[in-house]
Amino acid sequence: MCFNASYFNSALCFRHGGVVMRVLLALPPNIHDLEIYRVGGINAPPLGLAYIAAVLENAGYSVRVVDSPTLRLTDRGFIEIVKEFKPDVIGLSLLTPMAVKGYEMAKRLKELFPDIVLVAGGPHPTSMYGEALSNGFDVVVRFEGEYTMLELVKALERYGLSKDVLKSVDGIAFKDGEGNVVVTNSRKPIENLDSLPFPARHLLPMDRYTVLGKNISVAHVMASRGCPYGCVFCSTSYFWGRRIRFRSPSNVVDEIEQLVNRYRARYIIFTDDELTWSQKYVSDIVGELKKRGLDIAFACGARVDHLQDLNFMKMLVDGGCIGLFVGVESGSQKTLDSIGKRITVDHVLKFFENVKKLSIVHKTDIDVVASFVIGFPWEDVEDVRKTIDLAIRLDPPYAQFTIATPYPGTPLYDYATKHNLIVDKNWEHYTTLRAVMKSFYMDAKTIEKLLREAYARFYLRLKYLFREVRKGRILSVLPTIMKSIASWIKH
Repeated sequence: MCFNASYFNSALCFRHGGVVMRVLLALPPNIHDLEIYRVGGINAPPLGLAYIAAVLENAGYSVRVVDSPTLRLTDRGFIEIVKEFKPDVIGLSLLTPMAVKGYEMAKRLKELFPDIVLVAGGPHPTSMYGEALSNGFDVVVRFEGEYTMLELVKALERYGLSKDVLKSVDGIAFKDGEGNVVVTNSRKPIENLDSLPFPARHLLPMDRYTVLGKNISVAHVMASRGCPYGCVFCSTSYFWGRRIRFRSPSNVVDEIEQLVNRYRARYIIFTDDELTWSQKYVSDIVGELKKRGLDIAFACGARVDHLQDLNFMKMLVDGGCIGLFVGVESGSQKTLDSIGKRITVDHVLKFFENVKKLSIVHKTDIDVVASFVIGFPWEDVEDVRKTIDLAIRLDPPYAQFTIATPYPGTPLYDYATKHNLIVDKNWEHYTTLRAVMKSFYMDAKTIEKLLREAYARFYLRLKYLFREVRKGRILSVLPTIMKSIASWIKH
């Protein structure tokens, strides 16, 4: 018999008669047309949901994962899946640009399926839990979700939406009987990441994931969580925590070996904020790959100050690293200091000098994606042009320019709010491609104009175009070049 039936419909006595509780985990539908998916040609799996799914499956629950943007699901298609699967709980993971669509779907689901418990998770509701609870969701899972979701599902299974019981579940937020928001104690981060099962990739459309619009047998792996640096604009370091936690190299390579054998993966993308934090750690992973005879290529994120050693970089390349994503962020040392990046422009120059030495001395090329951010509150036009000039001077194969965006939960959001700099509160526009915040010296339109200038000046250089044609990489950057041309002609 269900506990406290006044709080919960008797239809949610989940395992009455041996019926297994059903949990549907998803990204909200109708988000494939948002700028975060339309620009870049990248489809990446929702690893966070796949990890939660694996934990729930291990506990005996029936789980389905719906990667709505990859499947290009509309509201109607998503609702049809709900009707077919008949879940008892639906969990939606929300980044900030997805929040509006997530709220719309939550309200629609409440109308159609009032007995289903709706749970929000991910970076946006972690910080904006009151907003999520006022837009259709019953519970918010805050921060790292695997064991919080498991404990929550167990509580729902036994007691329904009993407010007294929910208070004992660490890491959630909900509204009590009077409509007041209750935030429970924070859950401690998972110390032993090896204890987690591998993501439930059998629930994902593994053949649909692409890079630059091409399916190249790619798989995504997270070897660590957390980042100790805490740049003011980066939401992930505040979501996963300011302390880095590593999986063991053998556990990481066990997962890679499974991906190679089961999904024929030949290319691994490490989704860590910063894989190269420890040279020994990366060296141990590379050594384990070689020991097992796993001939795979990989790409990872890195900090330029951790790649000052040419021998370490050569070891990376010899070990299969063919791509690095580095956050240069700015050509202005004032900005680098203000955002808490803890690097210097000299670090940046030394890293790119090492990249050139690899090519010239060791005859080894590595593709570098350099990320730059413009439009911080203290920046003026001159500061932004320093960043564009540095990008051209460095001349990486790929440059990504984005606009500083004040995501909830970051110091930048608090700073922009305090100084009344936010000019656009439509979460769908928080894509880093629109200026939702002005600076003390530039309005939003000026910042967006400078973003277009950055792309045009970098990608429409004859030197760059000739080199990319010669190296056979022109097709991979052609969409960006065409956007640059269209933007330049239009403006």
